[in-house]
Amino acid sequence: MTHPDRLLTDTGIIFGRYLRQTLRSRVSLVFGLLQPMLFLVFFGPLLRDVPLGGKGDSWQTLIPGLLIQLGLFSSAFAGFGIIMEKQYGVVERMRVTPVSRLALLLGRLLRDALQLLVQSLMLVAAGVAFGLRAPVLGVVVGCLFVCVLAMSLASLSYALAMRVNTPQEFAPVINSVNLPAMLLSGILLPMSLAPHWLDVVSHFVPFRYLVDAVRAGFVGEYGGTMALGAGVGLLLAAVSLTLGTRVFRRAGA
Repeated sequence: MTHPDRLLTDTGIIFGRYLRQTLRSRVSLVFGLLQPMLFLVFFGPLLRDVPLGGKGDSWQTLIPGLLIQLGLFSSAFAGFGIIMEKQYGVVERMRVTPVSRLALLLGRLLRDALQLLVQSLMLVAAGVAFGLRAPVLGVVVGCLFVCVLAMSLASLSYALAMRVNTPQEFAPVINSVNLPAMLLSGILLPMSLAPHWLDVVSHFVPFRYLVDAVRAGFVGEYGGTMALGAGVGLLLAAVSLTLGTRVFRRAGA
């Protein structure tokens, strides 16, 4: 069996293992949606008559941001699973198997991307019930952005989890990054409404470009804003996957 064939086979095995684990805990899928759904229900109606400065209505502004928020928070905390597996000896047992070390990462990431895709579709469906109207192609592209974001952040999360031993070391780092990232990416309101200095600072946060790209898709614009977001997303994915792969191979996890 050639090396690429073995990698694909091993990735499929790891993906299947974690997918079955996720399906046995369907409650986690629902509770992962809880925070963005609360924003949708209790915050969205407040924006109906507020001028947000962009194209489209308030739902076409808010729901793309909530999709990125969903990916940001769910994927950033994915590393908790690694920490638990280390404590129960699962990672140690995997080290003695012949499975590809890269497959151990890719299988997990594919599960994370699929989980975020399902949750994103559920969030969009709820948005439609509240009044969202968006082109199907724009929604599809937006979900692809969320999947890329999920794999990028989950890869970084797993890399960090391999470097620490307890949730007490892991959680403060994630929270310290997630909160400013959420505030500066314009998830709830466009950064064009912010003071000039804050708008300038937000341009150094890559998630802002992803939010803007998904919002462009939701109003049917597939030009420069989306291309810029795609470029930033792919760059983020390349850096994250490279770092995650290096950590997994060095750790022999």
